[in-house]
Amino acid sequence: MHEAIEDLQESGAAGDGGLRDRLVDAGVELVNTEGVQALSLREIARRAGVSHGAPRRYFPTHLDLLSAIARRGFAELAVRVEAEDRESAAPRERIALLARVYLDYAGTRRGMYELMFRHDLLESGRLGLRETSLPLFARLTALVTRVRPAAADPTVLAGALWANLHGIAQLRHWGSLRLATGGDDPAPFLAAALDAHLGPAEPAP
Repeated sequence: MHEAIEDLQESGAAGDGGLRDRLVDAGVELVNTEGVQALSLREIARRAGVSHGAPRRYFPTHLDLLSAIARRGFAELAVRVEAEDRESAAPRERIALLARVYLDYAGTRRGMYELMFRHDLLESGRLGLRETSLPLFARLTALVTRVRPAAADPTVLAGALWANLHGIAQLRHWGSLRLATGGDDPAPFLAAALDAHLGPAEPAP
């Protein structure tokens, strides 16, 4: 009873949208500073300054709240891509730029990156999380189509390139890339991945 009264007071003080945003904001800060393992409902509620039962008013399950946090990550990545992409550049150059932004995001927002691609979140379909990554993949596929117009299936080719980028990001984080190759600078691995999937770049005039 006491907890229910607290929840109503918290809701009235902040407004439904305000408290919901506070919970997501707290989760975003938590995952960026302490990693995905720190995202318990209790800790998110504590960071937001509400009772541990308050999140249930807006997020019926833990997956709902985690999905809302992960959506922020996809939105941030999309903003970074939009800020860096140049439509005047050649398609292959734009793919390289998109890939660099992706790898940089994976390195600088490690906790969020892990959350965004958690299998259980994507499989749950909560808040349409799986669909939030589709515009970025559609952009990649469109650019791949322009670079390799004769490709049998540009979507598969774009998917293979994306998988390669994801592998570079993961192996670099785990330290396996340095262990196996002696280096973890993503630039040469990215260049090799682009050559493998798109063919060698044309020499500059």
